[in-house]
Amino acid sequence: MLGLVMANLSLFFLLNSSKSWYLKIWGLALISLLSIFQLYSPIFSYESVNSYMTQDSMSSILICLSFWISLMMMIASQGSVKKAKNSPKFFSALLVFLNLILIVTFSMTSILHFYFMFEASLIPTLLIILGWGYQPERLQAGMYMMIYTVAASLPLLVTIMWSGYKINSFSILMNSSLRTEILSADLFWSYNFLTFLIFTAFLVKLPMFSVHLWLPKAHVEAPVAGSMVLAAILLKLGGYGIFRVYQFFNFYSSTLSIIIFSLAIWGGVLTSVVCFRQVDFKSLIAYSSVGHMSLMLAGAFSNSSWGWGGGLVLMVSHGFCSSALFALANYTYEKTHTRSLLLSKGILLVLPALAMWWFLFAVINMAAPPSINLLGEIMIFPSVIFSSSYFILSLGLMSFLAALYSMYLYTASQHGGSPKYIKPFSQLNSTVFTLLFLHWVPANLLIAKSELVFLWV
Repeated sequence: MLGLVMANLSLFFLLNSSKSWYLKIWGLALISLLSIFQLYSPIFSYESVNSYMTQDSMSSILICLSFWISLMMMIASQGSVKKAKNSPKFFSALLVFLNLILIVTFSMTSILHFYFMFEASLIPTLLIILGWGYQPERLQAGMYMMIYTVAASLPLLVTIMWSGYKINSFSILMNSSLRTEILSADLFWSYNFLTFLIFTAFLVKLPMFSVHLWLPKAHVEAPVAGSMVLAAILLKLGGYGIFRVYQFFNFYSSTLSIIIFSLAIWGGVLTSVVCFRQVDFKSLIAYSSVGHMSLMLAGAFSNSSWGWGGGLVLMVSHGFCSSALFALANYTYEKTHTRSLLLSKGILLVLPALAMWWFLFAVINMAAPPSINLLGEIMIFPSVIFSSSYFILSLGLMSFLAALYSMYLYTASQHGGSPKYIKPFSQLNSTVFTLLFLHWVPANLLIAKSELVFLWV
């Protein structure tokens, strides 16, 4: 664990030196491989750890995902960031700063330290959107993201400070039954109110339907690297926080948690329907992310080991799939100079290689085999149905609509008449193939050794 932190710090000096962009990419690739090896020998409990940082299977998986997507961000940003004079150095610094924050966030034993690092991840993301966004509206998108995140996080801070005062400890390692006994002794406290206070921050970060309006706006205005890190890593902070808070408060079901459960499921159906009304590539992919995270939230609130394991698998698979789809949307924009589904027609005729990658990732997005997306849904569906049989209809609709909007995304952009705005003789280069291949391989081959991305072995 500390080795990865030290490696990240050493990488900071490498990325801020005057070395070439490709040397920085190779440095990140080395750190990514080092983090993958950690998955083969993770610590699956909170035993024998120090008082500040620890690591279990869930945190090691998400740390590995963070490094992998950071490498993809560097590769994807070559065309836009690398050309500017002083831009690459600052971009590299922000990327490593974000990595360092994420590693520490996923490794904290103190719930208070976790909260501060959770909030700190907003700063580099905001700077990436403001510094390399496409349009003046990025200022409004950044303001939306900041207000939503900070306002929703204040109730969580109050709850953490209150519980720390009551039990005289902020440690996640403390015996959970003892913590529950102390907290429940306060007659003023009700679990419905507790649900609202502790989960609001994570539901906004996830985001859940009804608090998701900042996400499409941020995605549309963000550069390709900003969209990739938002979808692949920062949305996972919400899911990780929900799992950790469940452990810290030894939480059990309340009336309000059932309402959140229902809102997550039916919100996923509604956002799937909203996808058909989108004409912007990035906006459609952003709304599909809300639908996928709603399914992950349902797994988390099902209070079952299958639901938690499936939720984690879905977080990892969505990280690979959505990151690749945003990269594809960016490459399509570079060729056609538009993100409109109405104007980008017939790419299959002139760029069949790009159309092939669109098809492969649209298939993963609809949870077709052999992707780990399918594995996550197979685990979540029974756990949700066993919680309540009333959710069968909404789960079936969500699965059907996910396949439908993925097909719509592919056919609307790749089929049809010949595109009018495409550059002549601009085929894909080897960098694009490398980036998309490195997304596709783990999203499909991890199913052969799925215990690496589960909560248990």
